[in-house]
Amino acid sequence: MSLNRVGVYGTLKKGYSNHHFLTKAHFVGRCRLKQITLYDIGPFPGAKLRPSHGIEVEVYDVTDELFVRLDGLEGHKPRAPRSGEYDRRQLETPFGPVWIYIYNPDVFGLPEIRRGGWPDSFTSPQSR
Repeated sequence: MSLNRVGVYGTLKKGYSNHHFLTKAHFVGRCRLKQITLYDIGPFPGAKLRPSHGIEVEVYDVTDELFVRLDGLEGHKPRAPRSGEYDRRQLETPFGPVWIYIYNPDVFGLPEIRRGGWPDSFTSPQSR
């Protein structure tokens, strides 16, 4: 059984609606990524590969089986990654390379989060 290191920044984080997917995954830690900027899509955020002041992510080690389930949840299409709702990219973190789901659709006009996390950044204007 191999493990895949995944970084989550939205509804998969502890305390949010999809965290139940990760309850049996190994929690590695938290870090801030300056390689992504989040956009508020409404009920969830989407990340783009754009510089930020540091987006909070939780890092987990997940099994191959769970990784496939997360791909399904995120609308990632491994054979055509740009055609799904999310692609995924490996980014460097203090915990080594981590897979991050990157939002494919256009985010023009959507609220941007360049520091902190989703959704708490919307309660503090200086955190954007």
